[in-house]
Amino acid sequence: MSVRPSDFPPPWSPLDAVAAPTDPADERIDVGFLVVGAGPAGLAAAIRLGQLMEEDPATAERLGEVPVAVLEKGKAPGSHLLSGAVVNPRGLQRLFKGRRRLDEMPFYGPVHGESVLFLTKRRAFRIPTPPTMVNRHNHVASVSRLGRWLAEEAESLGVTILPETSAERLLVDGGRVVGVRTGDRGRGRGGEELQNFEPGSDIAARVTILAEGTQGHLTGAALERFGLRGESPQVWALGVKEVWKVARPLEQVVHTMGWPLRPGARYREFGGSFIYPMGEDMVTIGMVVGLDYRDAELSVHDLLQELKTHPRVRRILEGGERVQWGAKTIPEGGFVALPKRFHAPGLLLCGDGVGLVNVPALKGIHYAVESGRLAAEAAWRTLSRGVSSRDALATYDESLRTSFVWSELREVRNMRQAFGRGFYLGGALAGAMTATKGRFPPGDSRTERDADQPLLRTDRAASYPAPDGQLVFDKLSSVFASGNRTRDDQPSHIRIQTRVPRELAELWTRMCPAQVYEVGEADGDGTVELKLAPSNCVQCGAITAKGGRLTPPEGGSGPEYTLT
Repeated sequence: MSVRPSDFPPPWSPLDAVAAPTDPADERIDVGFLVVGAGPAGLAAAIRLGQLMEEDPATAERLGEVPVAVLEKGKAPGSHLLSGAVVNPRGLQRLFKGRRRLDEMPFYGPVHGESVLFLTKRRAFRIPTPPTMVNRHNHVASVSRLGRWLAEEAESLGVTILPETSAERLLVDGGRVVGVRTGDRGRGRGGEELQNFEPGSDIAARVTILAEGTQGHLTGAALERFGLRGESPQVWALGVKEVWKVARPLEQVVHTMGWPLRPGARYREFGGSFIYPMGEDMVTIGMVVGLDYRDAELSVHDLLQELKTHPRVRRILEGGERVQWGAKTIPEGGFVALPKRFHAPGLLLCGDGVGLVNVPALKGIHYAVESGRLAAEAAWRTLSRGVSSRDALATYDESLRTSFVWSELREVRNMRQAFGRGFYLGGALAGAMTATKGRFPPGDSRTERDADQPLLRTDRAASYPAPDGQLVFDKLSSVFASGNRTRDDQPSHIRIQTRVPRELAELWTRMCPAQVYEVGEADGDGTVELKLAPSNCVQCGAITAKGGRLTPPEGGSGPEYTLT
């Protein structure tokens, strides 16, 4: 009998993250507009609100002492940001509108050349670059570094950024979002109050903008509470990447497909790798694999280590040194998995949290920035005389649906689903979709939940290379390279069943790039105990896609990325 992760749901409901306000009115923190998440979408929203305050100071005065606040659960803005990244600058140019030039932004430079390689175990064949993947006029960036720069821009416009602050519950009163409840700090493993205990607070706002990024905790709660989920379920990929100091500069961006993934439809292994130059002396290399894969022995971290042993890739890294590592999920459902609406009373949703990612183009940052800008303008309209808050927030949906984000996502709406039929057939279908700009096939193809895929087991793990500490690394040394500083004795933020079939325990153990899970002792009924080390977690979100649930840990926990 096949095992499916969805048959063992976590002891958690999205509605657990929704609550009424609890602090007395004189103890709550009042802000004008509240943004949750200091990533590209959230900081773009904050920057645009700051610009509007600068343009209309009389209206801004109505927002109080803290007109715009941004909550960031990481140690600092950028700490939890990870992407490729080759950035289409269109969103940033529209956000800054001449206030900042491209050469003032923290890019490593424009893309000067690119190649797409089809790999076998020993050889590499250059193939024509698919039209969706052409990167002419795009720029290489570290999204972590970009996030820090955007935060500085926001603060210069009067925005207040609150790092190390997790948003634990969405506050709803009378059917309207009125803010968020932040998480407690200083609790022990069993939830007991330690000497340094600090309770969370209710933060009340005129409008709350959720820009939490992939696997957003409150975003999922809002989609459920207000009935906003789209026709198809969201699906994800897991990306694991490393940053290397190298002896020789890389002159072009490189993407690969093929090995070490298997092309057969039964495996459902969709993905590939990227290798980007970061100036003269660094490169970033990463592996991305869809989480609808079926093999319990597949490990994206170990696939990346295997990829580095390929002769073509090894030459790029030869004589170099790994300086950082990280992992993150990427929403891949695209157009068909978008919410029915992007607003609710008192609430706006934007960025990766609602799936604004173009998978065939490997792009999402400029969509996040544009959606954040549009959300800010809709929030500001709530201050207009004679306009209801409901009508003002509804203009966000209208703006998003008439933007380049919407039209571009619609053209590629069925491409990701095509690869569920295997690499070769999926590639042929994707080519037809590209040629017809999404008109073939007509209609929308549904996505299938990652956790609904039946598991199989092969001997895939036998081919993973052994760590040598120079080219190939194990998971624990990689967690160290992420800068993870999670306190060992805080309550677990992972909701998961701990008595499950062995195949499922092995899937979770292999899947996790941070060695959070371990297969424990067997029961007599065919199940095993699942052991957890939550402090290893880098909050990539893969477990949420594949049967468990990640919730926010104590603020300031997790990785401290600087180059990813």
